[in-house]
Amino acid sequence: MSSHSEVHLPYPLRAALGPLAPLLADPTVTDVFVNGSHGVWVDRGRGAVREESLSLTSDGVRTLAVQLISRGGRHIDDTTPCVDVRLAWGIRVHAVLPPIARAGPLLSIRVPRVRALGLDDLGQAMFTTTERAALVAAVARRRNILIVGSGGSGKTTLLAALLATVPHTERIVTVEDVAELNIRHPHCVSLEARQKNLDGAGGVELDQLVREALRMRPDRIVVGECRGPELRELLGALNTGHDGGAGTLHANSLDDVPARLEALGAVAGFTPEALARQAVSAIHLVVQLERAGGVRRVASLGRLCLTGAGTLGVVAGAGSA
Repeated sequence: MSSHSEVHLPYPLRAALGPLAPLLADPTVTDVFVNGSHGVWVDRGRGAVREESLSLTSDGVRTLAVQLISRGGRHIDDTTPCVDVRLAWGIRVHAVLPPIARAGPLLSIRVPRVRALGLDDLGQAMFTTTERAALVAAVARRRNILIVGSGGSGKTTLLAALLATVPHTERIVTVEDVAELNIRHPHCVSLEARQKNLDGAGGVELDQLVREALRMRPDRIVVGECRGPELRELLGALNTGHDGGAGTLHANSLDDVPARLEALGAVAGFTPEALARQAVSAIHLVVQLERAGGVRRVASLGRLCLTGAGTLGVVAGAGSA
């Protein structure tokens, strides 16, 4: 357990977390993984390590999963064995029951940072002086930014830190599947998607929320993570005067970005050529992050371009951003 001061968890949340509560009260913990009866793993920012002091049975993990999912307003059982919910403070819980999970009930818990971070908090390990200057200049010039990287590479953290540099006279509207952005800015409002209920009704998807955000007179519109049809709405917004926007995307390298955008574009109804024209016009700077040896850092900066075939490409360098 960390020697840092513990985060105070309200009793209902602490009770639902059961034996995991002390781990989530540790402010250095970013993720907790429960692998059935095969152990608990904890990430304190430098990769997952086994928590030897804690041992749970499969029945105990299942009971814990049911409690946490119920706390998030949903239900998990043999007919609905995979469920994702958000608890208080933005804690995100994903649970999977057997037989889908062969090793026993699985829990994956993401813990957001309690304190919003600025660029100074990220330290010199995240970027060079030149990279930082390019990023700050892009925000100041209202360039549209796409931050890419693998899971846990720091995309949301860097995006929040950059948005904190937006002038306080501007209104930021964020759209997320699960609200994770914690931005140090006085005029930032957040919209969060809602899953369908057990009857298949009541869902509110990201593409609808992007349209709603456009009616809220945003100075900056931000999509926490592009996953599907919302890409069409975001590119449309960024191409029609809504400058200074941003979003994130899962991609393992800068070279993977065109293929990932084309895949999402296909879901949104774009041909590769139409997607390329929209994306090149809408996105001015691509920032690729990586996590190596427990350290999150900017791996490269790039910009989108059109290939000779009229499809989407990418070149390294900040360009005119």
